[in-house]
Amino acid sequence: MKIVFWLSFFIVFYTFAGYGIFLYFLIKIKRAVKGRPVIPDPAEDLLPGCTLVVAAYNEEGFIEDKIANSLKLNYPAGKLKLVFITDGSSDKTPEIIAKHPEIQLLHQPQRAGKIAAVHRAMEYVDTEIAVFTDANTFLNADAILKICRHYADKTVGCVAGEKRVHIAENADASAAGEGFYWKYESALKKWDSELYSVVGAAGELFSVRRSLYQDVPVDTVLDDFMISMLIAEQGYRIVYEPEAYAMETASENVSEELKRKIRIAAGGMQSILRLTKLFNPFKYPVLSFQYVSHRVLRWTVTPFLLILIFVLNAFLPNNALYDTIFAAQILFYLLALLGFIMEKRHIRIKALFVPYYFCVMNYAVLMGIIRYFTKKQSAIWEKAQRKQ
Repeated sequence: MKIVFWLSFFIVFYTFAGYGIFLYFLIKIKRAVKGRPVIPDPAEDLLPGCTLVVAAYNEEGFIEDKIANSLKLNYPAGKLKLVFITDGSSDKTPEIIAKHPEIQLLHQPQRAGKIAAVHRAMEYVDTEIAVFTDANTFLNADAILKICRHYADKTVGCVAGEKRVHIAENADASAAGEGFYWKYESALKKWDSELYSVVGAAGELFSVRRSLYQDVPVDTVLDDFMISMLIAEQGYRIVYEPEAYAMETASENVSEELKRKIRIAAGGMQSILRLTKLFNPFKYPVLSFQYVSHRVLRWTVTPFLLILIFVLNAFLPNNALYDTIFAAQILFYLLALLGFIMEKRHIRIKALFVPYYFCVMNYAVLMGIIRYFTKKQSAIWEKAQRKQ
């Protein structure tokens, strides 16, 4: 029982903190040997042609701002194309886009899901690079420049931008928790990228070499993750560019965030079962280590181990060490419960946001795994409501 307890304890600690600590020291060693990496800004005439692909479904509340944001992006004249696809939209999104001749609008009344729309849009992409971004996120002016400079390196097949969550002063647990989570994720991605490769890209902002893009099955839940990891599977690196960022508001509330996280967890399980080649450390010595450490453990065993640790701890011998760990667990979960109660009463206590959000995330993974194996997760994106 003690062996199982400590092994489980180590895996949980490693998943949420240990990997980050280990990665940090690996980067320190690499910098001491090779120095910090320097990414030069190439001359404008050396930048590749690029197409910005935006899939928008019933986004009339955001689309004008998204268009204005896209038209203000800095990139050499004639080298940036804009393609917006609105398949299945039943509001005024297609009509609003059609007013802008600078944008190539693709629309059909049938809704087949985001990934089917992206596949259709890619048929019209004839530039070297394709950049994907969501309709409800806004990019910094130099985002495309910062992304495309990396493609001078022929080992780079995909570039992931940074997701930033706008957090208001009176933020609730969904906003503050999501914001904290993405700050930590961004740090891990920077170090992953510097060590070798980022483990997957997020759909808010990422890009690929057109020649390496592969259609994924239409039932794919995490299309952005799968598209990027299939490029890594071909032996190319995914690099992280924090100076290219997509800003979005947090989920409307914790319920909406939970819906989003459950979907991601279900998609994570699906992706793991489809990316089995990446478990081969002989073919992918560094990437395999990063993949298991950063993604696989979070999306599979860790939430179950949290439960197992708590249960085992209750039956372990009474001594100062085990009693302290058990008391710490009880306190942490009581703080999470208190955070839940305060959230329901619209009382904001920031100290409670982290334990509450942590528990929400791990509950979402459990529900996502169940949803995937019971075949209740559709690939069609049901977007979470965002704060205005």
